[in-house]
Amino acid sequence: MSSPPSSHAYGIGVIALIIGMSVSLVFYTSFYVPESLAKPSVSEHILNPEKDLIIEIVPGAVIEGNENYVPNKANALLNVNNKVIWKNLDDTPHTVTPDHRASDRYSGDFGSSGVVKPGENYEFLFTEPQEIHYHCEPHPWMTGSINVEKSRF
Repeated sequence: MSSPPSSHAYGIGVIALIIGMSVSLVFYTSFYVPESLAKPSVSEHILNPEKDLIIEIVPGAVIEGNENYVPNKANALLNVNNKVIWKNLDDTPHTVTPDHRASDRYSGDFGSSGVVKPGENYEFLFTEPQEIHYHCEPHPWMTGSINVEKSRF
């Protein structure tokens, strides 16, 4: 008959398991997580475009049938005017809410966090081509879109 394994062997196995898990955890938190959360490298020309693209939420936008986001269908070019600023010129709070989840690898999720109060702005820096359709959450008839394209330069 063979004798049962000693408790000493179990202890060594447990210690090896703990050391292995610790090394894995240190690697994951020190190397993998920061690398996966790092922002991508983006050209300085895209991060600092020549000018801003202004979209106004015009006075009376809250009234259905009136103009609301002007321009309503905006076009932006990377390197030229890819920093977009929505200015609320109305006397009512509004939002800039994507119709479907939209994000930019550098700037994160698109859409105002909460309402844009009268006289305030919402801005977003686009760093990659995309088309986004958006609306005002409390006033769903207010719709707009922005198409961001690569500059030909």
